[in-house]
Amino acid sequence: MQEIKETCYKGTRIILGDKKRDIINKMVDALKIEGFKEISIPIIQFQETFKNKVGEENNNLMFNFKDRGDRAICLAPEYTAVIQKLSNTTFNHKKDVRLFYIQECFRGENPQAGRYRQFTQLGVEILNPTKDYNPYLSFLAYHDILRKIFDKNDVHLHKNVTRGLDYYKQGIGFEITCNSLGSSKQICGGGEYDGGIGFAIGIDRLLNLLN
Repeated sequence: MQEIKETCYKGTRIILGDKKRDIINKMVDALKIEGFKEISIPIIQFQETFKNKVGEENNNLMFNFKDRGDRAICLAPEYTAVIQKLSNTTFNHKKDVRLFYIQECFRGENPQAGRYRQFTQLGVEILNPTKDYNPYLSFLAYHDILRKIFDKNDVHLHKNVTRGLDYYKQGIGFEITCNSLGSSKQICGGGEYDGGIGFAIGIDRLLNLLN
């Protein structure tokens, strides 16, 4: 993988090579074995979708603007809030709906190692679950995806972690970290919310492990 040193908007980058796609393909293969189906989501969303959902810090980092109809829209900072709406509409009468997505996210981060203003996120969701999927999803993320793909001894699963996203029940979820990434060591986070349960993996931080 090669990062091309061209003048880009601060916090974004141009990447040459197949490593990113190879990582994603391995993850997708693991998810399809488990019966997950891919869903594609527009990156342009209404600001209201994320209000009181993604935490005060992320709300302040959103790329907000008005369209020609003076509607308050944004570039999506994440996608669980969008998926959560679907659990009450499109998938309202379906149980244990298994979905995954590979999407670009946008946040006005202070650019530094492992933190970008545009980054790729792989998300995994089970909507309207009929049982407790917390053990299953944390094992899937930790063992079947991250440990198998990267074989890193310093990848660690942390359960019952307080997370900064308002939609998680009691604000509690799980995280997976890799100590070799330093201060930006979280590579996966997830938990249960009204209408579903899921996790998301930051692909760009994983790429940094391979350099």
